Amino acid sequence: MNPNWISIGAFGAALAVICGAFGAHALADRLDAHHLALWETAARYLMYGSLFLALLGLAARGAERGGYGTSGWCLALGTLVFSGTVASLALGGPRWLGAVTPLGGLLMIAGLALFGWAAMRV
Repeated sequence: MNPNWISIGAFGAALAVICGAFGAHALADRLDAHHLALWETAARYLMYGSLFLALLGLAARGAERGGYGTSGWCLALGTLVFSGTVASLALGGPRWLGAVTPLGGLLMIAGLALFGWAAMRV
């Protein structure tokens, strides 16, 4: 059974808005400019990944052929890893997380490329 990418994307987008508001209101006076920018980057990429997951879910609904599942998993995991590690770094998490962040970015890129490939095959 495939996950409902539309729902996951919608909930992720809602979380991105919450994170953005939290950063603007609760963290603005607590973080320096660099760390606040990291937080904003994490929220922004959470929104990007979430919107593409919802779009992927819509595209997959009308597709007779598969190929969207792997894309969704890469995109979801990549968004979680990228945004999660950047948000952790913004809040003072261990610096070694910076070495993990690019893996999330690569998974996001792979997910988007696979999404494009699956869409071309329809």
